[in-house]
Amino acid sequence: MQEEATYICDSCGEEIVIPVDLSAGEHQEYVEDCPVCCHPNVVHVDVEEDGDVRIWSEAE
Repeated sequence: MQEEATYICDSCGEEIVIPVDLSAGEHQEYVEDCPVCCHPNVVHVDVEEDGDVRIWSEAE
């Protein structure tokens, strides 16, 4: 299982690495400020049955 994943900030286009909290459930959604440009992103995390993590973001 993955402990880290990446997404692309909708505002600045930077690739952001974040830790994945598998204890928070298979489907997660939360707001996180980009560490580069400080714009908020809605981060979506889906944990597949085989342990793969799918992550994406959109501007808040």
